[in-house]
Amino acid sequence: MINIKTDIEIEYMRKAGKVVEETLLRLEEVIKPGITTAELDKIADEFIRKQNAIPSFKGYCGFPASICTSINKEVVHGIPSKDIVLQEGDIISVDCGAILNGYQGDAARTFPVGKVSDVADKLIKITQESFFKGVEKAIVGGRLTDISAAIQQHVESNGFSVVRDYVGHGIGKEMHEDPEVPNFGRAGRGAKLAHGMVLAIEPMVNVGAFYVRTLSDKWTVVTEDGSLSAHYENTVAILNNGPEILTLS
Repeated sequence: MINIKTDIEIEYMRKAGKVVEETLLRLEEVIKPGITTAELDKIADEFIRKQNAIPSFKGYCGFPASICTSINKEVVHGIPSKDIVLQEGDIISVDCGAILNGYQGDAARTFPVGKVSDVADKLIKITQESFFKGVEKAIVGGRLTDISAAIQQHVESNGFSVVRDYVGHGIGKEMHEDPEVPNFGRAGRGAKLAHGMVLAIEPMVNVGAFYVRTLSDKWTVVTEDGSLSAHYENTVAILNNGPEILTLS
């Protein structure tokens, strides 16, 4: 069942979304060669709690950290570690969530670590652009897969592939609510978009094929062919006057 949010609930989600956005901006400032992903996790955890919010991911289904840190071929759900040191030329996807006043915010960014390859730079750019192509279709009266098709078309027209095994989702009091939001598919299908729906739209894009697998830690998802992957996500409210990105000012 899709939970339609009231205007008051969306205001709560704006505040949670701002915490997430500010956390990611803080992390962007410190991401550089030599820092560990455990240090990034500590910075995020402390910052979120200073805003009187709770890190959404810590303990969620047993996840051991407050952010997900996925490097290079890692697609999503990478676990921060003191043994993982960022290197020049890496790309790192950081997924962050926060709960404030009982409501969730969720967003992800892929950051370059120092100077990266032209392919990595293009991957980050196209992944972000594909999100905004999807958001253009997040309008009252449209269909859910209008978003999906717009993302897929932009990604594939630029020579990359869209991950199929993981999708976006509804969000509210719970991190994952109905509906699922695929990043691929034919337009004109799925739920009719209505005022008050809030979606986490999150294209995950690979340089190579879209196939992925999960490592033995049972969390970290990697590309099957070892190619680079990027992730870009925001929490989006569908409103009568157009979509509002709650995790991006």
